Amino acid sequence: MSQSESLQGASSGVEALLERLRGEGVEQGREEARRIVADAETRATWMIEQAERDAQALRERAREDARHLESSAREALRVAARDSVLEMQATLTHRFRDHLRWLVGEAMTREDLLQRLILELAARTRSDTPLDKEKDVEVMLPRDVLGLEELRRRPEELKEGTLSWFVAAQAREVLREGVRFSVGEQAGGLRIRLHENEMELDISDEAVAELLLAHLQPRFRAMLEGIVK
Repeated sequence: MSQSESLQGASSGVEALLERLRGEGVEQGREEARRIVADAETRATWMIEQAERDAQALRERAREDARHLESSAREALRVAARDSVLEMQATLTHRFRDHLRWLVGEAMTREDLLQRLILELAARTRSDTPLDKEKDVEVMLPRDVLGLEELRRRPEELKEGTLSWFVAAQAREVLREGVRFSVGEQAGGLRIRLHENEMELDISDEAVAELLLAHLQPRFRAMLEGIVK
């Protein structure tokens, strides 16, 4: 073989090698490209799935927050409604109590009612009752109804039919000895003090009002609870 043929053969071998290397490089490049694309697709799929999971979590959290907010709002409304009802009941009960006290106060300062109370007291002091055995009975009249000083000073000038005239007449003619009149601190009604037994019978406007309230106020509250719910 001549030298030129040898060189030609070597050149062909180098070209074949280069061609093979180029082919392998291209294939390797393609394989790398396919791997990169596959990795990118996998990562993109993961990112999409993660985004969906995050979005779902946000939606769940938003729904939970909405449920919590709705529950809190309902509870706030329930408490507000309950407080309003309780406040209304308290206001109406207070007005009922004040009005009943006013009514009793008005009634217990009426002279005709006080006269009837004094007559009843006079009857009991003459009958077989504990009052009959009491030797020192003090009848305390309302502070603003009668001026005892005027009664003592000028009994003859008292106008017939008034409570002052009635008390003077009872003191002279009806009540037994040992019963005396004075002015108490109550605005209406009577207080009867039994000095021997150290007892006091309270028929004042305040005592009668409290007695009525103890009986009527629970019924009034029950009625309110049936109406205002």
